[in-house]
Amino acid sequence: MLKDILKQLILLKQNEIPYPVIERDESLPVSPNMIITIPGVRRSGKSSRMQLVINKLVASGLDKKKILWIGFDDERLANMGVENLDLVIEAYRELYPIVDLKGIYMFFDEIQIIDGWELFVVRLFKSYCKNLYISGSNAKMLSREISTTLRGWGLEYRTYPLSFSEYCSFLKIKTEFLTEDETVKVRLAWDTYNRCGAFPEIVLNSEQLLRDKILQSYYNTMLFRDLVERYNITNIGVLRYFIKRLMNNLTKPTSINSIYNDIRSQGLKISKDDLYCWADYVCECFMFLRVPKFTASLVEEQHSLMKYYFIDNGMRQAILLPQSQDDGKLLENGVLLHLLRNAGELTKITYYQGKKECDFIVQHEDSVMAAVQVSWDLSDAETRGREIDGLIEASISTGTSNLLIITHDEENVIEKDGHKINVIPAWKFMLKKCDF
Repeated sequence: MLKDILKQLILLKQNEIPYPVIERDESLPVSPNMIITIPGVRRSGKSSRMQLVINKLVASGLDKKKILWIGFDDERLANMGVENLDLVIEAYRELYPIVDLKGIYMFFDEIQIIDGWELFVVRLFKSYCKNLYISGSNAKMLSREISTTLRGWGLEYRTYPLSFSEYCSFLKIKTEFLTEDETVKVRLAWDTYNRCGAFPEIVLNSEQLLRDKILQSYYNTMLFRDLVERYNITNIGVLRYFIKRLMNNLTKPTSINSIYNDIRSQGLKISKDDLYCWADYVCECFMFLRVPKFTASLVEEQHSLMKYYFIDNGMRQAILLPQSQDDGKLLENGVLLHLLRNAGELTKITYYQGKKECDFIVQHEDSVMAAVQVSWDLSDAETRGREIDGLIEASISTGTSNLLIITHDEENVIEKDGHKINVIPAWKFMLKKCDF
């Protein structure tokens, strides 16, 4: 009986408190009197962030009985629909008939699995409980998608794989007031971080072969559960090829039409419309992140070629098994993830392309806050000139004077034609919050 299963799940999570979880850079609010939404890719630590809240609540004196946690990705709930959601409340009330629902804390993990969950959550918030936390690994959990339904009662805390500062914290690597030897240790840690990725479970596992197997498992779960099953995709072989093409083209403007022509030239059958839908789907499950071209015209932006970035460098390496060094691509991918972790609700990230190019333009509302280039190494004169000239053209075009080049290990200040450019090593850049 479904209600009995829900009771078992509630009791099981209560018995596990306190949870063995590690703090993240940003904590979720405790007792928020809001609906806290935690969207993000699978296995990035959304559940752990909610568990950290529970640990704090119980440490402050809250009775464990006042924690209601349901993980909707449990296989025993596979047939559960929106019409069954009331059973969650019934199950809790039967367990604790004298507990007032207004004083409890509700945590719903991967709730996006239940189509139509939004109105249920709003009803709970309006009628029963003001402390609601919901997580999900689909972009429909994002504030722009559910803001109408939540009617201003929701606060979003997007979750990504670990930042570099979190990575160091998980591995107990000191990052402040460093000696020369400690600085070397941090720089070496960043090299591993850039190649091996930042899913929490992976970071805490030191065996490379096992890490690769776990990452491949994550990828297959996303492929089949978040794409194939959710969108009824039958052409799995072409889908795999399409995803790998996007991975290979990391950091470059990508033409879906060109990929379509390539697939057709191999004698494979697929419609162009399907590929455009797939490009949306892989972003909706947070597998890829899209960056549009900087332009004042919304129409031009929508018709420009997008750049696609991947959610985790380690997973990309485990899937592609690249034969050549991809350090530059991985660095640019990591810089974008760092910018997104620091982005506010009204922050927008684009790329600049005129006569010259700039990797990232950071906007807040209508103001351009920074132009950022990413280059592994500036020792080559041609590369150095290209990166500097691209920044200067982007500066003139956008009006920003905050110009950065993120490199592997160079630190410098470059001045040219009245423009000041700060060259920052990636490990330093990623240890700090962006101040723009």
